[in-house]
Amino acid sequence: MTNPTHSPNPPSTPNSRAGRREWTALGVLMLPLLLVSMDVSVLYFAIPAISADLEPSGTQQLWIFDIYAFVLAGLLMTMGSLGDRIGYRRLLLIGAAAFGTASVIAAYATSAETLIAARAVLGIGGATLMPSTMALLRTMFTDPGQRAKAIGLWSGVMTGGIALGSVMSGVLVQYFWWGSVFLVNLPAMALLLLLGPFLLPESRNPAPGRFDWPSVPLSMAAVLPVIYGLKEIPSEGWHPQYVVSVTVGLLFAALFVHRQRTTASPMIDPTLFRGRGFGPSLVLNLLSAFGMLGSAFFTTQYLQSVLGKSAMEAALWALLPSVPIGMAAPLATTLVQKGVDRAHVVASGFTVAACGYVLLALTGTDSLWQALAAAGVLASGIVVVMSLIMDLAMGSAPVGKAGVASSLMETGSEFGGALGMAVLGSIGTAIYRHGIPATAPAPAHETLGGALAVAHQLPGRTGDALRATARDAFTDGMHGAAIAGAVLLLGAAFAAARTLRGVQVPVPEPVVTEDQKAEA
Repeated sequence: MTNPTHSPNPPSTPNSRAGRREWTALGVLMLPLLLVSMDVSVLYFAIPAISADLEPSGTQQLWIFDIYAFVLAGLLMTMGSLGDRIGYRRLLLIGAAAFGTASVIAAYATSAETLIAARAVLGIGGATLMPSTMALLRTMFTDPGQRAKAIGLWSGVMTGGIALGSVMSGVLVQYFWWGSVFLVNLPAMALLLLLGPFLLPESRNPAPGRFDWPSVPLSMAAVLPVIYGLKEIPSEGWHPQYVVSVTVGLLFAALFVHRQRTTASPMIDPTLFRGRGFGPSLVLNLLSAFGMLGSAFFTTQYLQSVLGKSAMEAALWALLPSVPIGMAAPLATTLVQKGVDRAHVVASGFTVAACGYVLLALTGTDSLWQALAAAGVLASGIVVVMSLIMDLAMGSAPVGKAGVASSLMETGSEFGGALGMAVLGSIGTAIYRHGIPATAPAPAHETLGGALAVAHQLPGRTGDALRATARDAFTDGMHGAAIAGAVLLLGAAFAAARTLRGVQVPVPEPVVTEDQKAEA
């Protein structure tokens, strides 16, 4: 394993503290990170206007939605490894330019094909921005306490951006045109391109070895089929094509792991997993994403289809649970800095999140505030976990491997989120279908949305009865999935208490950036 070059009198030492320049740079980094996370949900309200203007087919509409997340997930590891080689700042600026250019193309797209291609390029840009921001953060903040605070902010921005994206989409589409949801990216990307070269340090692995080109298609073949299959299972069921997709992806994942263990210059350095910090952090991060997105599958439908809120109303209400998130990560960081064992704080975060699931399991068919409280409690617990384990993972990884370490954690989040939606969504769907009378029309057995559509066409009390039955059945399914989620998160709490007990973030190695070496 190679380490960044050390100088006899390094300008940055393990005890050096970041100043105004580094915190200003962090603010600049947070803007594009927020937009990348928002782009996951920014089309929620824009798609009707896009459909009316571009007239995409059903398949094209699905690709307009999904291509961004697929490309992002498939290229994270590749871009993390590339950043270790060409420099995190350089990769970040290249990605920002690509993201900004693709945003303009998407905004003024005149065909569905053009919009799909632009969304794919946005995914490529997002895959460069996410690991680069975390790797640069690791470089700029060498003081453990400051790094933990910065990573807490990073985690909060990532979580809040997804909720904010749908709301911003609704506001922009209401007052402007659908292309504005993409043009909102431009000011932040322009600011990054202007200030980034002056505020952000350049850092890379000085001896990374040859780039492992065969691992690029292997990693994509491992990630994309699994994400695709897990994404479709909650809505379409365990059809053979989705099971085969997941199986094929897992086979390629095994080939990918074998290559990383045997090739001389792997994309993912296996030595990352030799310490006690990184491997457990990766697994616990996956479980936290499982819990977060597994609940989102139900709460969004509950607000709209059970409580009858419009899409815009539901998005605005969904912002409320984001409020306590801003306090969760700083509180967790403070507790660890005051000497509380990280294992206990992470286990407590999982336990708090499990309590959120318990609240969700007790939510009735007309319990807006309890559902929002459940979502807020769950999200706060998960952010506590994610901020602390991300800090442990990045602190355990050498600076020269920060890009690939960050990309692994983010890929784990993608897997965990898709798995959570697939597993908990399948549990909820099975319970829902069991609660629908056998005599109900076929669409009512598939989804709550289908049942409500059928009920709207039925006369009087017959439609009302089906509507009430479907809402009760969905709520029962949500209860079952919430119980399963609570059990899993309590198991994760136990695992965190065992695996992280006594694990400390290693003393940070001196960081010498490319700019500092040039000045010397």
